[in-house]
Amino acid sequence: MSGRLHGQRVIVLGASSGIGLAVAREALREEADVMIVSSQMARVEKALAVLGPRAQGCALDLRDEQAVEHFFNTCGAFDHLVYTAGDTLQLAPLADASLPNARSAFDLRYWGALTVAKYGARCLRPGGSVTFTTGIAAQRPRAGWTLVASVCGAVEALTRALAVELAPLRVNAVSPGLVATNLWAGMTEAACQRMYADAADSLPVGRVGSAEDIAAAYVFLMTSGFATGQVHTVDGGALLV
Repeated sequence: MSGRLHGQRVIVLGASSGIGLAVAREALREEADVMIVSSQMARVEKALAVLGPRAQGCALDLRDEQAVEHFFNTCGAFDHLVYTAGDTLQLAPLADASLPNARSAFDLRYWGALTVAKYGARCLRPGGSVTFTTGIAAQRPRAGWTLVASVCGAVEALTRALAVELAPLRVNAVSPGLVATNLWAGMTEAACQRMYADAADSLPVGRVGSAEDIAAAYVFLMTSGFATGQVHTVDGGALLV
């Protein structure tokens, strides 16, 4: 524990599991006051049981603009806003893609991020930051990843644009590679394990990522006062091979 976030308040959106929960845990270790937000109160309460009494939480539908506006009108000032909300990945060949599902993915991963930036930026204290979540599909898409790559590319463009518009507030994004989280819940356990094993064999680091690996990047971007407009890739070297 180094206390890099001592006395600061961090709000993590999409923090009931996976990377978001790991970010909340790391921020607490750095002595921040943490509020976690997720769509279902039952999931928030389950996460709070893991995080302990120093964390707070609430339920919020990030697709509901009025609810998001109300949340930020009542939550008080804070120092860092982290957006990790996302649903299971929509992977399919373009010919088989469901356009309603595609729009739903953009609603949460892109429009949700834009909405929280719009209403949350006004509550950030001087020196504060916003950190979004994208993915390496924007740089290295695979067949069947058209939707995922499109969302990631949109979030990266949003990051750069807001870094200019919201300055001197800092705006960055973390771009994870393959991470062993519940993001892959739509796959069978056997398929997941095969995917992890194949990826580990090809990656320079020799393993897939953990939520804790990625969470460290968010803490870095929150605490690095000279980083803005950056997409910080944490992928085990996947873009190199």
